[in-house]
Amino acid sequence: MVKRFAFAVPGDLATPTGGYAYDRRMIAELGKLGWQIDIIDLGQGFPFPSDATRKTAHERLLAVPDNRVVVVDGLALGVLPETAQKLDRLLALVHHPLAVESGISKEQAEGLRVSEQAALAAARHVVVTSAMTAQQLSSHYAVPAERITVVRPGCDPVPPAPRRAGDTVRLLSVGAVVPRKGYDVLISALATLKDLPWSLTIAGDCTRNPKAAAQLKADIERHGLGNRAAILGAVSAQRLDELYAEADVFALASHFEGYGMAYAEAIAHGVPVAGTNAGAIPGTVPPDAGLLVAPDDASAFASALRRLIGNKDERQKFADAARSAAAHLPTWPESAKLFARALEART
Repeated sequence: MVKRFAFAVPGDLATPTGGYAYDRRMIAELGKLGWQIDIIDLGQGFPFPSDATRKTAHERLLAVPDNRVVVVDGLALGVLPETAQKLDRLLALVHHPLAVESGISKEQAEGLRVSEQAALAAARHVVVTSAMTAQQLSSHYAVPAERITVVRPGCDPVPPAPRRAGDTVRLLSVGAVVPRKGYDVLISALATLKDLPWSLTIAGDCTRNPKAAAQLKADIERHGLGNRAAILGAVSAQRLDELYAEADVFALASHFEGYGMAYAEAIAHGVPVAGTNAGAIPGTVPPDAGLLVAPDDASAFASALRRLIGNKDERQKFADAARSAAAHLPTWPESAKLFARALEART
């Protein structure tokens, strides 16, 4: 029997974000397991697509044969409830609920919540990337727990890298420059730590939200941090591995994460974390591998950074714990096998 399904994604699968990285890697790993995968591009602009894009997405999804499972990324599915109701073998993939995205109005958030709940009601099954998201969908979106499978993102094993000598502590932030990542909080926190020896590298797509990218650059200049903070934009996977290997501390003040792939990558590389306790982050970062504070609290974030930057022994303690925790992270082949089971139950 041929194992085949359709995987529908909103726009370019090569888009440099965690959600698209999950989709790309899952497609690759499922291919290794013998699945034939038809990739469907639903168009750009989600979760606020134009009418033309919405129409095209509807037509492309309904063109999938009725006897074939179609996996639809939640960034698009959540705003296509009418289409979802016409798909007989729909498997939803939810990275995080659309309504929790930062930088949208209360009215937009409520509209997205209602729309996504209706779309998920039409799905035969839902794959989520964390237990926290599973709980959210059960409690706030009326998705029965038995229709949800948690498939965490995988990590590739990373050999230990020798830490460089030097007085300057290298901070690394990884994530698209969008409001949800909390770069405003990070820069405000660092502005109070000019007495400490640190440098910051930010690796993340600056094109997804031009307003947020412009604000980040303005904040850096306003606080006089231009000679200590570098914005690289999106980088290759190889360059990202190099940045993790060079980093002393991973720092990201996210307002919410459905899993936090960049946090997990930091753990995999043995890099201690300064982050927030928003969303699924506490389930991704073990308590002894980093310092997590409340989101949107620049003062608390500055205190966490001061502790990690200013105390080499503390930093090493957290780094050792991160390295130990890395052994317990799922691998991509392991995650793909879980995803495959969800598919097999619906084919």
